[in-house]
Amino acid sequence: MTQSIADIRKDYSKQSMDAEELSSDPIDQFKKWFSQAIDAKVLEPNAMNLATHNANGGVSSRIVLIKDIDDDGIVFYTNYESEKGLQMLKNQQVAVNFFWPELERQVRLEGVTSKVSDERSTIYFNSRPRASQIGAWVSPQSNIIASRVYLEERQRELEEKYTGREIPRPKHWGGYKISMTMIEFWQGRPSRLHDRIRYQLIHENWKMDRLAP
Repeated sequence: MTQSIADIRKDYSKQSMDAEELSSDPIDQFKKWFSQAIDAKVLEPNAMNLATHNANGGVSSRIVLIKDIDDDGIVFYTNYESEKGLQMLKNQQVAVNFFWPELERQVRLEGVTSKVSDERSTIYFNSRPRASQIGAWVSPQSNIIASRVYLEERQRELEEKYTGREIPRPKHWGGYKISMTMIEFWQGRPSRLHDRIRYQLIHENWKMDRLAP
């Protein structure tokens, strides 16, 4: 490396965040920030790091894509039999982080997962590109496979099987909603004195606090 890792730093200075200017409803505030991330042409603004509890008492994390925003949470889709799917089956508590560097912003949230209805999952599945629909059938997600050849052969088999036919949604694939219990908005500021506003759901009401950076 030509540069010391310890010397890599960026001073944030684009914007500030005043609690009085934020919505009292964190979902509304999240929608506003999400729209601004899209307008700013953030690379994959819907990409989020999803952390789940694993069987050893630790945590696992990976990037997934948010696909919808409800009045009380966010929705994403995956293989129910994947590592994360099996982990959420045992422990529904998860944590999520969005990072939008173009806006010098992060959004961190915690909540509880539940499966969306089969009807909703099917509607979304049918809206996906055909190649993505085939991919949901091809991959035994998180399982050990011998080589990539297995995936390629399986893909060819399914493409032939469904030529000229509608591809049904696999029963092992569908959506989850994360019902939020906490959401924090982070705005980068100079000298590492960042703005942090946290909303916590307490007895069905949201409580807002400013946190030290």
